[in-house]
Amino acid sequence: MLSEFRNEPTIDYGRPETGRRMREALEQVTRQLGEEYPIIIAGRKIATAEKIRSVNPSDLSEVVGFASKADRALAEQALQAAASAFESWRRVGPVERSRYLSKAAAIMRRRRIELVAWMVLEAGKTWPEADADVAEAIDFLEFYSREMVRLAAVQPLTRLMGEDNELVYLPLGVGVIIPPWNFPLAILAGMTSAAIVTGNAVVLKPASATPVIGAKFVEIMEEAGLPPGVLNFLPGPGEAIGDYLVSHPLTRFVSFTGSRDVGVRINDLAAKVHPGQKWLKRVVAEMGGKDAIIVDAGADLEDAVSGVVNSAFGFGGQKCSACSRAIILKDVYDEAVERIASRTKALVVGPAKDPGVNLGPVVDEGAYKKILEYIEIGKQEGRLLAGGGKAPGNGYFIQPTVFVGVDRKARIAQEEIFGPVLAVIKASDFDDALAIANDTDYGLTGSLYSRNRRHLEQARAEFHVGNLYFNRKCTGALVGVHPFGGFNLSGTDSKAGGRDYLLLFTQAKAISEKL
Repeated sequence: MLSEFRNEPTIDYGRPETGRRMREALEQVTRQLGEEYPIIIAGRKIATAEKIRSVNPSDLSEVVGFASKADRALAEQALQAAASAFESWRRVGPVERSRYLSKAAAIMRRRRIELVAWMVLEAGKTWPEADADVAEAIDFLEFYSREMVRLAAVQPLTRLMGEDNELVYLPLGVGVIIPPWNFPLAILAGMTSAAIVTGNAVVLKPASATPVIGAKFVEIMEEAGLPPGVLNFLPGPGEAIGDYLVSHPLTRFVSFTGSRDVGVRINDLAAKVHPGQKWLKRVVAEMGGKDAIIVDAGADLEDAVSGVVNSAFGFGGQKCSACSRAIILKDVYDEAVERIASRTKALVVGPAKDPGVNLGPVVDEGAYKKILEYIEIGKQEGRLLAGGGKAPGNGYFIQPTVFVGVDRKARIAQEEIFGPVLAVIKASDFDDALAIANDTDYGLTGSLYSRNRRHLEQARAEFHVGNLYFNRKCTGALVGVHPFGGFNLSGTDSKAGGRDYLLLFTQAKAISEKL
């Protein structure tokens, strides 16, 4: 019998003993840098000549590892292996399937600080950010394990005299899992475990920036005893194998988290029915945002400014939930701007392995160049208040940057930058603030700092985002507490970590017997 779900607590790395363990883990992981990680298909480990070279974004001279790079022939093998494994895996009882996730969560707890160290070095996450990522991965495993047991129970139906009726949830088939690099363990584990626990077999294509962390997750699932072929590990660039996996007639569903452009392309490719395909493919997509925090007149400014800065610059703004727009009522605009500037300028940028750092690097060269280009655009669209360029070091370091006096239609107020860049916009009144907040193609997260009950209730009805927060930051959704997913071009509002999520990987079958 599983206990009631509880969120995994984060670790306080300020405690001397925990700090010592973390430093030891970093030393241990550093000794393993540069190793090779194979493709895994039906339990077979396959090394290829071409490799994905994973580099530490805090130190470009340090190679974290080499992942074998798949081609279309290996993609075909992986899909066939998943299809074969599905035939036996779908017959495994749901309670038994849930136990694999519980076992994996236990292994992850034992290896927690080691996994944090891997994430610090490969993803450039600071100690607290990396730890929260691992804690969330454990939460997903534990939560979905329990959710599968709940779905396997007798479902409530209206009873009809003379008939025995039931509703059961069946798996879909072969799935393709395409997770992002910014939560390289948590989101990867959540997407993959949800598909597996519901009885599907999958091909996991990890993000090319963080394949080693993906390999560590697969290692954990193997240790938990997951049968070969249920989870196939297929690193490779999207342009080489992504379209092939999505378009393949064996693929029954695609679960994707990443950029808007890639998500729209996946949705388009998946919509086409190919010869031999007997279903319409299901797409579960989370595609980012242009998230806003509104600071109302009369709000607690110290609390609001703290929320804005933490949401904007945590993990260098590389969260789909990050605050990239601060919309401030004119009555408190000047004071709020002054406080935002002060807090932002106090942030420390540097290597993620340094415990005193607030912001580590951005993830790779592509992101680095793109963000710096947007900063130059911002200098034409607003007044630079803080930051505005590169930060020193042998990594992809960028100063936390704030622009004020930004027009609501400016590019830096409309386009997802995915970096440490904040646009501050002045609103004439609360209705204007809501109009600005809703005036994007996205609708993922939003936050309102206000003491005005009428404004809070108006925002409940009119602030059009999938995750809305009052008087707290717009990042940091917890599994089971804040089901996560957005509106419009932020995706399919899949509500990861919520009671509806597993339904996306199942099909409901109603069975009636006349008595």
